[in-house]
Amino acid sequence: MFSAQINNALSAPLDRSFVKERTQAGRSFSYIEGWHAIAEANRIFGFDGWHRETVDIRCVNESQRKIGRDGREGWSVSYIVRVRVIVGDVIRDGMGSGHGLDANCGLAHESAIKEAETDAMKRAFMTFGNPFGLALYDKEQRQVVEAHVEHEQTTDATSMIKTILSMQTATALRKWWRSTKTTRENSGIVEGTPEYADVYETFVAYGKKLAAGESING
Repeated sequence: MFSAQINNALSAPLDRSFVKERTQAGRSFSYIEGWHAIAEANRIFGFDGWHRETVDIRCVNESQRKIGRDGREGWSVSYIVRVRVIVGDVIRDGMGSGHGLDANCGLAHESAIKEAETDAMKRAFMTFGNPFGLALYDKEQRQVVEAHVEHEQTTDATSMIKTILSMQTATALRKWWRSTKTTRENSGIVEGTPEYADVYETFVAYGKKLAAGESING
């Protein structure tokens, strides 16, 4: 069972600024990058609160082909990988594929493996909730929002706590806290009330967590 704080973070909408687009076979696809999935896992579950492992890896293609504009001899390699993400007693698996092209056969394999593991990891994380890209499987993307719009709509303690837990950096969190002072006061979320205590305690605790992450990553 996850804590209420983690459940709130997992149910928060996906910030559109982290959504990327690519075109493949004439179709457009939305996705989040692998580094963002890892950053979100560290943010939501904690740096020591999760781990992943590659449980199956198969090379499904290795063939020579022309590569580059100059038509050099090279290698085309493809892998299928299954990655397992473990958070406490919750286990999720994801399948992914990766492809590598290089004049060096070994480098083609390395590229394909990295791409396949990242793809599989993101698919495993996706099952946890919107911040990991689940929101992108809805064609209308109703749970993908512009960050500033979502923040402006928070006028009660529960919504404010969800907003706090959706923040990506300590700097953004502090800026939001200052900008919502009037909103909190107009909503009756003022010092001395239980609502203010809940919001403020979450703000302080989560701010420290974000600051620690920025220090480690920076």
